[in-house]
Amino acid sequence: MEEIVVYGIKACGSVQKARKYLDSRGIAYEFIDVKTTPLESTFLAWLAEQVGTEVLLNTKGTTYKKLGLKAQDLSQEQKLHAMLEYPLLIKRPVIVYTHSGKKQVLVGFDESRLAEVFG
Repeated sequence: MEEIVVYGIKACGSVQKARKYLDSRGIAYEFIDVKTTPLESTFLAWLAEQVGTEVLLNTKGTTYKKLGLKAQDLSQEQKLHAMLEYPLLIKRPVIVYTHSGKKQVLVGFDESRLAEVFG
């Protein structure tokens, strides 16, 4: 494992669980708070290519519900634009890591998946 970057917000329970998991195993990572350091549009588009826009879009969060996005038939581009404008629409955490020279992406907290990837 070369480099690990965790994207999320400090107050998010799922982000806290993922960070605690990594910390408890002594796994070094960089944390980027998407509220204070918004994602670049090209990076968000790359994430969507890796995992799919539907995986990346947090449809269970309050921001999604407050904006009434469920009732709208949004294109992929509109969904990406909404996530850029409202970073809380991004499912958290987003963990980008390099394995065998290739960047990989995990979205959301899944302890069994973290154990599979990081031990």
